[in-house]
Amino acid sequence: MEGKKGKLLLIGFGPGSEGHLTGRAREAIAESQVILGYKTYVDLVRDLLREDQVVMEAGMTEEVARAQEAIRVVLEGKTVGVISSGDAGVYGMAGLVYEVMAEKGLTSRDLEVEVIPGISAINSCASLLGAPIMHDSCTISLSDHLTPWEVIARRVDAAAQSDFVIAFYNPKSGRRTRQIEEARRILLQYRSPQTPVGLVKSAYREQQSVVVTDLEHMLEHEIGMLTTVVVGNTSTFVYDEKMVTPRGYHRKYTLDRDEQNLKLNERLKEEAEPWALHTVAKEKGETNPATTYVQSAFMSTFECMVSPGVVNKTFTPNQWITIGEVAGEKGKIQYTPHHGLLLTLSADSKPKQGVQKLREAGLLVSPTGDVVVVKACDFCDGDKKDPIPYAKELQARVSGLSVPKELRIGFNGCGMVCYGAVKEDIGIVYRRGKFDLFLGGKTAGRQAYQAQLVAEGMEPDVIVDIVENIVRTYGEEGYPGERFYKYLSRLGKIAGFSWSEPVC
Repeated sequence: MEGKKGKLLLIGFGPGSEGHLTGRAREAIAESQVILGYKTYVDLVRDLLREDQVVMEAGMTEEVARAQEAIRVVLEGKTVGVISSGDAGVYGMAGLVYEVMAEKGLTSRDLEVEVIPGISAINSCASLLGAPIMHDSCTISLSDHLTPWEVIARRVDAAAQSDFVIAFYNPKSGRRTRQIEEARRILLQYRSPQTPVGLVKSAYREQQSVVVTDLEHMLEHEIGMLTTVVVGNTSTFVYDEKMVTPRGYHRKYTLDRDEQNLKLNERLKEEAEPWALHTVAKEKGETNPATTYVQSAFMSTFECMVSPGVVNKTFTPNQWITIGEVAGEKGKIQYTPHHGLLLTLSADSKPKQGVQKLREAGLLVSPTGDVVVVKACDFCDGDKKDPIPYAKELQARVSGLSVPKELRIGFNGCGMVCYGAVKEDIGIVYRRGKFDLFLGGKTAGRQAYQAQLVAEGMEPDVIVDIVENIVRTYGEEGYPGERFYKYLSRLGKIAGFSWSEPVC
């Protein structure tokens, strides 16, 4: 008998206050056997959760892992509620879940999916500001973690030229401080410094803050990740400390008179709408006013890491020329601290042919994302030759393998460890004809620490097999989005090696 089909509920719960939660969202939360979401979002609906519900909390930037885990649990026959603040389909989890489903080839035959709409930030913040989005408006996220800044800047420029009211999501964070400044600079090319701007932080939550200012002075106020910035268009004005964007009624009606020049049923007369497309077309003698259009599309990209080799660190002039030719005018070449170049290609540049061209030039091309990355020293410019074959063999076996979170393997050819192998997730050090193995480095954060020595004097003929086993075990057993050191901390061992988190 075929098992019960699971159900995935993508729940938008609005700004976070219970009074702005829709009835269907409340029902969906109650219906869910498993609730999955960013910790802050879980806290906002915690009063609605039951003790018998499984709650899976995740950190920011772990959205892909959340989507994958939700689908995995649903395929077990459970009802899973994935919660998003605002609307699940506006910078929420809905789109990503469908992307993951498409990647896995899953359809409605495999699982049932329902998107429960919620009040998005543009709506909740607008209600606190007055009526700023009465006319055409758009939303633009200023986070360039997933979208290249060049694309975002073009969208800001286009929206500014087109006189849209703009709601900026994710305007600023601890690391991203310039984006809102650049957006303001672009806007000032088209709009007056006195253009009204609303800054709303944590709409309808305890920490709510509402400020009405203007383009000239907006940066003097606090702006952060919890702030939504609403910029008025050229007709937006401030009345009674509220932003108002006229819809255009003043063009057809005299708002200060009880008796209107334009009577009922006269609003569709062409002479009452001299600005309309059909009127303009008639004046020009056009029978079909829709004779021209503007077509635009965002550019999707392809990324890969390029290096002269796992051991070799020297590019030849011809290789540089090849990289430049493959990148073309639309591509981007970025040097990284991991002994390679991050090459970003536009989708219309035929990336597959480009990768082939790079490989034919003798370059090592590796995938990016949550994969295994092998980085090695240059073995004193090749003088220390004995460990080189093992580094190359390891690279050939595990580089590019899919893992829960990007995993870096450092390989050093002597005990000096000048290339920092012991700082990586897995460190391998060649010393006195044998290998030392280090596991679980935490490479970033205030409590960062180097990997722990778990084995000394390992024979060369076993090191590659052992490390491959460790990598594949982590790939199979690690939770989605779980970093290697967190996996070790959770289990305390891997492939027979014990590990304990250091006390910092």
